[in-house]
Amino acid sequence: MIDRPLMPKATAVWLVENTGLTFEQIGDFCGLHHLEVKGIADGEVAQGIKGLDPVATGQLSREDIQRCEQNPKARLTLTKPPVDLARRSRGGRYTPVSKRQDRPNAISWLLRNHPELSDAQLSKLVGTTKSTIQSIRDRSHWNMQNIKPQDPVTLGLCSQIDLDEAVTDAQTKLRRAKEREERLAMLARNAQFAADEAAGLPSTQPLPQTAEAGDAQTPGEAQAPGEAAPGEAENTPPA
Repeated sequence: MIDRPLMPKATAVWLVENTGLTFEQIGDFCGLHHLEVKGIADGEVAQGIKGLDPVATGQLSREDIQRCEQNPKARLTLTKPPVDLARRSRGGRYTPVSKRQDRPNAISWLLRNHPELSDAQLSKLVGTTKSTIQSIRDRSHWNMQNIKPQDPVTLGLCSQIDLDEAVTDAQTKLRRAKEREERLAMLARNAQFAADEAAGLPSTQPLPQTAEAGDAQTPGEAQAPGEAAPGEAENTPPA
């Protein structure tokens, strides 16, 4: 039995931004940990995900929200289960002829608001080609002067859940790529350090400065203990 709202993270984003509910209440309703809800409020989680109003979708009543705002121990009640989503088929998305003229506007919006999305993700979201995406990105599209960025969800070219999933996947890939680069850089530094040690070379870490080889004294020039340094006045008072 489904007891969670449709698109839990998007619903949590909306509840965080538009209500006075506690993190625990929102987390319990959306099936999220309260620390994850806190991360949403702090802007660390669900970045780029547009909030979904559960009242507008009929999953939650305004009265229930107000009831829980007045009592932090109360819990929200899902008024009706979300409709089952049809399993998406693999491959490109079919776009009705009536909406195809809106695709450039949607692509422009996605490029501006979600630069982390790959061309393959953009193509799948709005059913377009990579050449069209590139022409809008470099502003060489034949109708560029008439293109105005518009949310593809509002235009009906994709669902909010599809967009949220694409954004989450893209952000995860970027984070993993950054972590991989940091690991490779660390391995390279360690390998260089080991190679320098094996070759007897000085460490790459800054070391205390020592006298240059050319400044070393020859055996004949060594200063005897107690002998005055060259150029010093020999005016030591008698004992």
